[in-house]
Amino acid sequence: MSERLIIDGNAVYEIDEDCLRQQEARRQMGRLRRMAGERPVCQEKRGVREKRQSV
Repeated sequence: MSERLIIDGNAVYEIDEDCLRQQEARRQMGRLRRMAGERPVCQEKRGVREKRQSV
C-alpha cells in the first residue's frame, strides 16, 4: 500500500494512492463506455427487471 502525507498548517491528510488509482481506472472505464455508446451496467440491470415484471 502506498500512502502520501500532506501537511497543511495544523491539518494532516493521508492519501491512499492505490485507492486513487482504482478510482481513476473506474472513471476511465466509464468514459470509454460512454464514448462507445454503451449503457451503464446499472441501467441494463434495471431494464432486465422491468422486462421480467411485465411478462
